[in-house]
Amino acid sequence: MALSPQEKLALVTENLAEVLKPDILEDVIIKQDRPLVIYWGTATTGRPHCGYFVPMVKVASFLRAGCRVKILLADIHGFLDNLKAPIELIKHRADYYKHLITALMSCLGVPIDKLEFVLGSSYQLSSKYTMDLFKLTSVVTEHDAKKAGAEVVKQVANPLLSGLIYPLMQALDEEHLGVDAQFGGVDQRKIFALAAEQLPKIGFKERAHLMNPMVPGLAGGKMSSSDPDSKIDLLDEPKVVEKKLKKAYAVPKEVEGNGIISFVEHVLLRTSELQHGGKGQFVVTPREGEGKPVIYTDIDTLKADYQADKLTPQLLKSGVSTALVSLLAPIQAAFQSSKEWQEVEKLAYPPPVVIKKVKKAKDKGSKHPGTGKVLETQPDGSVEGTKKDEVSLGKEVDTAMEKLNVDAK
Repeated sequence: MALSPQEKLALVTENLAEVLKPDILEDVIIKQDRPLVIYWGTATTGRPHCGYFVPMVKVASFLRAGCRVKILLADIHGFLDNLKAPIELIKHRADYYKHLITALMSCLGVPIDKLEFVLGSSYQLSSKYTMDLFKLTSVVTEHDAKKAGAEVVKQVANPLLSGLIYPLMQALDEEHLGVDAQFGGVDQRKIFALAAEQLPKIGFKERAHLMNPMVPGLAGGKMSSSDPDSKIDLLDEPKVVEKKLKKAYAVPKEVEGNGIISFVEHVLLRTSELQHGGKGQFVVTPREGEGKPVIYTDIDTLKADYQADKLTPQLLKSGVSTALVSLLAPIQAAFQSSKEWQEVEKLAYPPPVVIKKVKKAKDKGSKHPGTGKVLETQPDGSVEGTKKDEVSLGKEVDTAMEKLNVDAK
């Protein structure tokens, strides 16, 4: 059954942490009665992990609401972010992301005919984009650019200029992708604010911004591709998934900052709803002889049981492990059946080259120190060694000028 404009708007905004300029959404969906065009960007750097389910679940909601969704495979952004992605690997990693995100969306059971992939370098190297970027640099201060990227761009002691360009490009992408809104996590808020404030200064319209809550990683902090203990790779085998979850941070009775409970709330319950319809379910099965399986259909009940210690960290981890392995199975099956994807993976993330250390022969010297050395600089700037005559200019001016081939006139 077709959704009304009001139902579409509700579907677009549900479960978000914050919406900037909601009046833009209302104008497009209700007054203009046309599909909302949204973009979500991801820098093609490290291997995508299970945290990608969080934005993809929301993207699925956008698609159900009839929105057109553009996924920006931000290859140039990946290079600009403190050179996280080597330039020679960028194209292969963008291909890998496309394969994986397509498989991930397919496993959620949502039609993807209105989902479009756009490679950043396909338009970010054009003369028009470059000129618009120059215009933006003329109105944005160094302070504002640095502040905008503080929570997204890797912070180092001596930052590169590329880190200041990164947030400007993310803002400018709204115009060049022709969208009504940009979607991201709440860690993107400062970049969104920069876009809303600065784009109108160079003649472009303001967009709406939709923000997802941030989900803690398995170690308790932000889920990150660069921290293997904080995330589970989408292609990790069942035994690896189980091992990582056993090591995950989960203090008994503590709900705040518990990455496993957040994963149940933002991923497992919502993917279950998308896949099977109705209310999502999360099942916890005790060990044999210790009780019947418990089915949770809302996160509040699960949190209450965890705080009361009815649901222990061990039971929670076991239930998440079972559900996650089941969720990842069709993605991994798609990988195993695609030779093309497997080849792309090898090119995108080649195994590190192990360099064997070669033992150097020790120089034991001789009875006459200095005679075995080719050249050695002395404290006074002079040189000693077997090739001293080839580089020394001598002590006399005439000798030096002759060796330097200077014509004394």
